[in-house]
Amino acid sequence: MEPPQGSAAGGRKRRRRGGARNRRKASSSSQQAPPLASAPPPPSSPPAKRRRKDGAGQAAATPKRGITSSKLDQMRARLSAGHFRMLNQTLYTCSGQDAFDYFKENPNYFDVYHAGYQEQMSRWPEQPVNIIINWLKSHNASWTVADFGCGNAAVAKNVDNKVFSIDLVSDDPSVIACDMAHTPLKTSSVDVAIFCLSLMGTNYPSYLEEANRVLKPSGWLVIAEVRSRLDPNNGGADPEKFSKAIIQLGFSLVSKDAKNKMFILFYFRKKVSFCYINHPNGSAFTLNSVAYHDPAGKE
Repeated sequence: MEPPQGSAAGGRKRRRRGGARNRRKASSSSQQAPPLASAPPPPSSPPAKRRRKDGAGQAAATPKRGITSSKLDQMRARLSAGHFRMLNQTLYTCSGQDAFDYFKENPNYFDVYHAGYQEQMSRWPEQPVNIIINWLKSHNASWTVADFGCGNAAVAKNVDNKVFSIDLVSDDPSVIACDMAHTPLKTSSVDVAIFCLSLMGTNYPSYLEEANRVLKPSGWLVIAEVRSRLDPNNGGADPEKFSKAIIQLGFSLVSKDAKNKMFILFYFRKKVSFCYINHPNGSAFTLNSVAYHDPAGKE
């Protein structure tokens, strides 16, 4: 049986419509696609990064990714600062003998500590050691000085006085390495004892007792301390109580310099002992008498 005429015609119409669509597609594709010969060959390696043009029209080098030298320097600085803080905390929370033993076993840590210390000091507008050096220069050059916690021995290097430089570790033959509570200095042998930011450790009062032992009568005790340690509002010690405690050791407070925002300077003087032999009851006794109250801090 032959298919109906309408069906065949409809099929032919569909084929014509489909063919027209195919012809239109082929025609539009041939108009849009570039000739085969002009197509670029496939790359044999990854394409090069684009280069930016600078103001002169030249290609500027693309910056390399990764850690630059400045970033490395910043990382080293942060690491060094972290080591310094750790060692600084250790010195504040252990005894002088423990600190001496610790640095004796790890002398390179002492170098790390002092490198961090110098970095911190470089940010201060004024350094207390320089004030103390100038104070010594304005006094008697024949005085003998004991610099407790001398660091790089800046005092000895900048004054004409005879200076015993004392610290926990020594890589300099002129520095005495010891626990500062037990120095080899003779009793009543020095005129000035200095603690420049060095009253550290759980037994720091014993350092002051040692300074009292080696000082001559009327000798000077000069202390520079970080202001934050003497701020009771922020957990520090009361500066008045601190002074009274030292006075009880046998000193008088001559002057205090608190004008610097980073540290406070104290100038104490050792009291003089008088011995009276002819006491009415026939026994000798010692009377501690405050002497040499000179507001200017001079002889």
